[in-house]
Amino acid sequence: MRNIALCLLFFVCTIIVQSQENLQNKSLKIKLPLPSYNKPIQPKEVEIPIVTKDRILNASKIDIKGAFWDTTVYNPYKDYVIDYPFRLEFQDSVYESPINKEKVITSRYGWRRGRAHKGIDIDLITGDSVVSMLDGIVRFARYSHGHGRTVVVRHYNGLETTYAHLSRIAVKANDTVSKGQYLGKGGNTGNSRGSHLHLVTSYKGEYIHPEYLFDFSEANKIRAKELWVTQKWTRAHFHNARRRSKLALYETKEDADKSLIKQTKVYVVRSGDTLSRISKRNNITIASICKTNSIRRNSTLRIGQKLILEL
Repeated sequence: MRNIALCLLFFVCTIIVQSQENLQNKSLKIKLPLPSYNKPIQPKEVEIPIVTKDRILNASKIDIKGAFWDTTVYNPYKDYVIDYPFRLEFQDSVYESPINKEKVITSRYGWRRGRAHKGIDIDLITGDSVVSMLDGIVRFARYSHGHGRTVVVRHYNGLETTYAHLSRIAVKANDTVSKGQYLGKGGNTGNSRGSHLHLVTSYKGEYIHPEYLFDFSEANKIRAKELWVTQKWTRAHFHNARRRSKLALYETKEDADKSLIKQTKVYVVRSGDTLSRISKRNNITIASICKTNSIRRNSTLRIGQKLILEL
């Protein structure tokens, strides 16, 4: 009886101390004394995930499965048209790194090899664990053409994060997951040139430049609690997958609206100019030049001709 009483006392004291130290952490670690005859008591550490009251209340108020919830289709929003700019709100100030190592981005969001690269590639070794960046519910967990074994998690602000080219999927559709929860193992499945994590962020079917939302340094910071997204940050042709894009965060609708006002300038055609050269020099697409000036791609440019460029 004396040994049992000591065990219970030790157990209660350990819980109180550890709960105070780990209240803000993702889990509670306690040491359970294991009874053993004729041997000293050997405590065993057990880790219990913590879900705070506020987190439960916030999750229960939002029905993220209410619309466009399809567990068999990668993008259920194909026929949905979104209005710009649109707003994204985050409850957290930091996210959980999708991999448990330094995040080395090998290819960014943008134009790559004549195609739109609608995510970022993070280097890893096949078998490395991949976890959810935020709380949410698994909407899609299966093989997807091009992406290979893929997990899509919809979060409580409507954002979806996609984890592609996995070698193993450890969750199933409709599973509720916490920030940092294990989703599967990284790999090289699908249309992939070597092991890496292809990370995609999207909202109602619109792909968003992940680096506009998240800081992929060791700080793991979310850029802002409120962000307004314009087409600049959802269109790959505005960015180059080989280099980091210049950030211009829009934290209010007014800032986003101002960014939508196009600046124009008059360009005078010089000797040797072509639409391609003018396009590269002014960081504007050939299609935009043609549309604004009502000309065709094969139109002949004249020296001294004035072109309106919408920047």
